[in-house]
Amino acid sequence: TFTAWCNSHLRKAGTQIENIDEDFRDGLKLMLLLEVISGERLPKPERGKMRVHKINNVNKALDFIASKGVKLVSIGAEEIVDGNAKMTLGMIWTIILRFAIQDISVEETSAKEGLLLWCQRKTAPYKNVNVQNFHISWKDGLAFNALIHRHRPELIEYDKLRKDDPVTNLNNAFEVAEKYLDIPKMLDAEDIVNTARPDEKAIMTYVSSFYHAFSGAQKAETAANRICKVLAVNQENEHLMEDYEKLASDLLEWIKRTIPWLEDRSPQKTIQEMQQKLEDFRDYRRIHKPPKVQEKCQLEINFNTLQTKLRLSNRPAFMPSEGKMVSDINTGWQHLEQAEKGYEEWLLNEIRRLERLDHLAEKFRQKASIHESWTEGKEAMLRQKDYETATLSDIKALIRKHEAFESDLAAHQDRVEQIAAIAQELNELDYYDSPSVNARCQKICDQWDVLGSLTHSRREALEKTEKQLETIDELHLEYAKRAAPFNNWMESAMEDLQDMFIVHTIEEIEGLIAAHDQFKSTLPDADKEREAILGIQREAQKIADFNSIKLSGNNPYTSVTPQIINSKWERVQQLVPKRDHALLDEQSKQQSNEHLRRQFASQANIVGPWIQTKME
Repeated sequence: TFTAWCNSHLRKAGTQIENIDEDFRDGLKLMLLLEVISGERLPKPERGKMRVHKINNVNKALDFIASKGVKLVSIGAEEIVDGNAKMTLGMIWTIILRFAIQDISVEETSAKEGLLLWCQRKTAPYKNVNVQNFHISWKDGLAFNALIHRHRPELIEYDKLRKDDPVTNLNNAFEVAEKYLDIPKMLDAEDIVNTARPDEKAIMTYVSSFYHAFSGAQKAETAANRICKVLAVNQENEHLMEDYEKLASDLLEWIKRTIPWLEDRSPQKTIQEMQQKLEDFRDYRRIHKPPKVQEKCQLEINFNTLQTKLRLSNRPAFMPSEGKMVSDINTGWQHLEQAEKGYEEWLLNEIRRLERLDHLAEKFRQKASIHESWTEGKEAMLRQKDYETATLSDIKALIRKHEAFESDLAAHQDRVEQIAAIAQELNELDYYDSPSVNARCQKICDQWDVLGSLTHSRREALEKTEKQLETIDELHLEYAKRAAPFNNWMESAMEDLQDMFIVHTIEEIEGLIAAHDQFKSTLPDADKEREAILGIQREAQKIADFNSIKLSGNNPYTSVTPQIINSKWERVQQLVPKRDHALLDEQSKQQSNEHLRRQFASQANIVGPWIQTKME
């Protein structure tokens, strides 16, 4: 019932609903319904598809209802947007009460009581009709037929209706009302008959349509009588001719001005501009055109009335100015209708196309922003030369980190391809801001190529540096293996060269001198070993310097530096001659002692026999 009631008004705006708890969810048709039934303009609706836009539109409609003095109890925009059937039906019933029933006034009674009194007054002369309420009083269908017969007796053969055939009675009233009174069928005969107490709200809604249909006809008839009275009073044909000429000129000028606007199919760049064109077109259909339709009808009426009056007064027929005949106006109107045909469909198709473009453009911007955020700092990271000061363990960690980045980079390849594909589609669909999209896409692609090149270069540099550091590490290890025993040999040599010695015979000192000479004979080989060890260190440094590798510190495998080796070697070199002098001095002393011992021995050979003789 409520759906049919809504559609009876919405069709005036060229639209309708199919599902009452779904089609009002975005608020657009709800606002349109209120505009049609109130004759007032509501705030401009929001055309977005998001939930917040729908809630805002429904709130505008509810605010409008509230502005008419209606208290909306427990009905909120969220329930309507969520498709709450109970709340939606409650809201529509509130609208019906306010705009279809509240203003009914009969003999100082209003709203529901006024409508009931009107039904009682209109059906009073009919037998078997006793309207006391809006439920069981209508079950047999006679009350509906009585209302129609009272106002349009030619449509109903009331005397042929039987009280014991309620379904036939109800269907007869519903069909006649729909066919001749333009009141859509809102009730189902079987439902009414098979229900102990028909729904009061549904009956009231349907009956109020009869009230407005018949009261409107009465008002139209009254208006026509007034026009006739005015025309009867004002018989000046010249005045009517001037009115026709002016009305025809204005109407033709409006048609001439409107046709190019309707024929314009030039698309706009943004969806907002196209929605504005659609809104302008709907304003044209709802606001601007209806008065012109009335003007056209009035023009034809005035023309025919004038010709009749002239004919009855035996005066020549009225001949409008060239190009202002009724046939000329009809021809122009046909051109207007032809231009209007398909315009709304074109607008809706264009809006859908622009919505698709806006969706693609937003998708492009989101993906581009995500990608640009990801690439931020990546180029600088790839260009850094942190591997120049890294140790071998550091370089291995850097390589693992770089491998992880390469995996991340490969994962982003799909996003870059998607960005390029969306940009291509936007170009193919003639997106208005394609230049900026193309520029951004090109920048992303160029940067992607640079990142790929830098990634490859950094991998090569890391692997090269790793190989060089491994070579240096091997040299350091070899240096350590050879430096340690050589260092120990030099320390032992220094101890021996500085060792105090005590001898008593020439043979002992000559033994020490022989051992020392033997030691000195090993010094050339030791010097070669020293040079070889230092050469290993120089080779490692040479590789580092050639490849711009900054070694972080000393050899990790030994604390014996080249400086220590050279220092100890110099010390050995200094101790050798000192040892030479000490041994030679001692040799000289021992030789002198040996001479003295020999002299003492020869004297002992002479003195000994003499002493022996004396003792004998």
